[in-house]
Amino acid sequence: MNHILVAQVSVGGVDCDFAGVNAMELLINGLIRRGANRANLRAKVFGGARMISGLSDIGDSNGRFALDFLSREGIPCIGHSIGGASARHIRFFPTEGRVMQKTVAPVKDLIEVPAQSRVERNGVELF
Repeated sequence: MNHILVAQVSVGGVDCDFAGVNAMELLINGLIRRGANRANLRAKVFGGARMISGLSDIGDSNGRFALDFLSREGIPCIGHSIGGASARHIRFFPTEGRVMQKTVAPVKDLIEVPAQSRVERNGVELF
């Protein structure tokens, strides 16, 4: 299982997918080292939700990357759930090849804190 945050970036105006390709190659090679037969590999793709409006839709590009990579590598994608505005909780059962997905309410449905009750800040944000 891979969790790819940013599959592709633009470096000097050139699209570069080294992060996503590296993660996928590490996963495939790890499976083969543990005895998997590449011809028997199957994939399922989940995620790619647009969690924050107003920012670039990185989830969409990550989803497209995953599906394109699998297609180029000849690995069938036997199921996917990508896009939308809801986060997903995924439970993966590798010995069965089964996945359970639970979606979380989109951010826009959450109750917003009224502006007057927000704490004044000094402009410094720690993360």
